[in-house]
Amino acid sequence: MATLENTASGPLLTADGTPLKVSLARSLRRSKLRGALLVLPALLFLIIIFVVPIAQLLSRSVDDTLVNRALPRTFVAFESWDRQSLPAEAMFEAIFLDITTGEKYTIGKATTRMNYEKPGWRSLIKKSGRKFKKKIKGPPYRDAMIKIDKRWGDVTFWQTLGAMKDPQTLGYFLNAVDRQYDANKHVIMKEKERRVYVMLWWRTFLLSLIVTVGCLAMAYPVAHLLATLPLRYSNLLMICVLMPFWTSLLVRIVAWMVMLQNNGVINSTLVWSGILDDENRLPMMYNFTGTVIVMIQILLPFMILPIYSVMKTIPPSYMRAAQNLGAPPSLAFLKVYFPQTLPGVGAGVILVFIVAIGYYITPELVGGKDGQLIGNMIAYHMQKSLNWGLAAAMGTLLLAAILLLYWVYDRIVGIDNMRMN
Repeated sequence: MATLENTASGPLLTADGTPLKVSLARSLRRSKLRGALLVLPALLFLIIIFVVPIAQLLSRSVDDTLVNRALPRTFVAFESWDRQSLPAEAMFEAIFLDITTGEKYTIGKATTRMNYEKPGWRSLIKKSGRKFKKKIKGPPYRDAMIKIDKRWGDVTFWQTLGAMKDPQTLGYFLNAVDRQYDANKHVIMKEKERRVYVMLWWRTFLLSLIVTVGCLAMAYPVAHLLATLPLRYSNLLMICVLMPFWTSLLVRIVAWMVMLQNNGVINSTLVWSGILDDENRLPMMYNFTGTVIVMIQILLPFMILPIYSVMKTIPPSYMRAAQNLGAPPSLAFLKVYFPQTLPGVGAGVILVFIVAIGYYITPELVGGKDGQLIGNMIAYHMQKSLNWGLAAAMGTLLLAAILLLYWVYDRIVGIDNMRMN
């Protein structure tokens, strides 16, 4: 019996004599190719804007080739050093030759990296580079170099080279959690006065959690009002929710600075009403409290809108049916209404938490000393200290934390249950 591709006399052919099966396959390939070409611009945009920067971030966080390129002879001699006593003459000669014969640009970049490991390296090599060629004509190098600068006789300077001898390193990641390598590449804690990053990590996660809970507590009843009020009132309320998106973020933050400062609107009103004495004004600016207040206001719409989008799809008849069956309003809400809003709650929670964990503009302006987060430290190392390796490591850890949160959320709630219409 004949099929689509075959007849009794042979395979079906098109008008030009091509087998129908081949012609259909060719047409299907052309259709897929046209579809792929339509997606190609968006795919290239995603790769260039998202994938490439993340790849560079990951590579920069482990790259440590600057010092290796600048001091090749020194690291060859370093392998034969016991890392305890002052190096022998051969190692002094090696670093002397590296400094005097190396490219100034490469040496300068390397000293910046070395200064991150131990402050003083940059000034030591810069000062020595000017004097070596004038005052040292040949061996012995050790005594002559120590005479030029006593820091050449400090073993701790030489020991820090051990943390920079490998082209790839995890040192930046260790630094981001207040650890470091010793001379033997063992992981040790930093000195107590230099441990700042772990505290910032905890503060960042704590603030993000507080902001998320605060946004949820305020957004849920607002979203419920939006979903249940008559249209003319809900539209007016929706305009109020969307109004922050029409105002510059900087303007909103400055407005909060006027509101929260010691002589601001809130404190002055409380003093005027007699609730507070003039000497007991509330400290709400340039601290953790101010950061929480401002971030909750800024991120509140990101919690309201996903919850509202889910509540709007829940028929009111469900609650009426539960109450008609004898359930009190509170039980009907907990058993019938609230579980149906969880997809919107989950979407709002994960959105607000992820945005809050990487925030740095608001803490920078209103946080002061106690309101700084890890995002502010990343910006500092990118823009001021220029320690891009440490900034990249912190950014990578932050990305890993967000991905971990996303995985935990998927395991507990399920990404398929998240709705953000």
